[in-house]
Amino acid sequence: MLEIMSKLKINIILFGIGNIGSTLINQIVESQEFFLESKNVDFHFPIITNSTVAFFEKEGVGYAWETNFRQLAVPFKVEDIVEFAQENEFENLIAVDATASDELVKHYNTLIKNGFHIVAVNKKANTLPIDLYKELRADLKKYDKEFLYETSVETGIPVLQTLRDLYYSGEKITKIRGVLSDNLSYVFNRFSSEDVSFSSVLKDASLLGLMKSNFKEDLSGNDSARKLLILAREIGKDFEFSDITIKPFITEEHLEKNGVLNKDAVDKSFKIAKITQAENHVLRYVGEFDVEKGTLEVKLISEPINSPIGQLKGSDTIFEIFTKSYADIPIVIQSAPPCKQAISRGIITDILKIAERIRSKEAVWL
Repeated sequence: MLEIMSKLKINIILFGIGNIGSTLINQIVESQEFFLESKNVDFHFPIITNSTVAFFEKEGVGYAWETNFRQLAVPFKVEDIVEFAQENEFENLIAVDATASDELVKHYNTLIKNGFHIVAVNKKANTLPIDLYKELRADLKKYDKEFLYETSVETGIPVLQTLRDLYYSGEKITKIRGVLSDNLSYVFNRFSSEDVSFSSVLKDASLLGLMKSNFKEDLSGNDSARKLLILAREIGKDFEFSDITIKPFITEEHLEKNGVLNKDAVDKSFKIAKITQAENHVLRYVGEFDVEKGTLEVKLISEPINSPIGQLKGSDTIFEIFTKSYADIPIVIQSAPPCKQAISRGIITDILKIAERIRSKEAVWL
């Protein structure tokens, strides 16, 4: 007879209480009864941090977490978190990285070796040099820990899960392409569909806050390239970031000597690109991994308006996965613009997957 415990306690150590992290706490605290009833999972947040201070609460934070954090948070190191978890004998530890920190990624191995599973929005760990990337995987295997990061590429729509399922079924994936940046999707969707200057669309995007946190990463093409690298590595390809050919759409010819955007130059350049493309085509900024050729590119293209990529609206993103079985017809995964609520739900989905795997390992035969 197989007996599974009725309630599984999960201790979430949250790094980052910005928009996404704070939403995650609130969603879980507000839905505690639902998770208990539907999944028999009891979530606790014994430690929450921002970049400099942490709030430690053995029993887990509640509705008053923001006030408690402001009043009681103290400077910390990752070693302090490991020590607190060990002193209190916390089980079923999941570290959630809701930051974009380079520094925290350096401590993933330490966390894994000390009993933590990891869920990350942060892209950095999966775009490390390949030797460090493999070292992380080796530690996950050695210490029997999970690392899930669906929201590092998309809001939480299962792009990575779909890719893994295809790859591990033995399906031959021939190409992956798509509009990977919601911010640049907005820019080129508007510019292609409206009679507006390119600089005015960039200005509107900035005013809307779309590029507030990673403006340079988007304009340089680096953000799209990082996502493309994650997708490529997900199907067993040992590429480095430097292997990606990045063709930024804002180049030196569009800038003044001091680095400021030259509106006249950028508007002229994109007006020419718009009017000289083929009829019923639109401009899109895409990432493309041609598996058969072994090439990764991030670039501006002219796309037929009736194609899935050409039909994008607003800030939607889209992923096309081409396979041997489906030939020229891609598997298309399209997502609405990301928001903190949707990203947080994606994190919860990853946390629940790990919880289920913990539960299956804790099942005992009587």
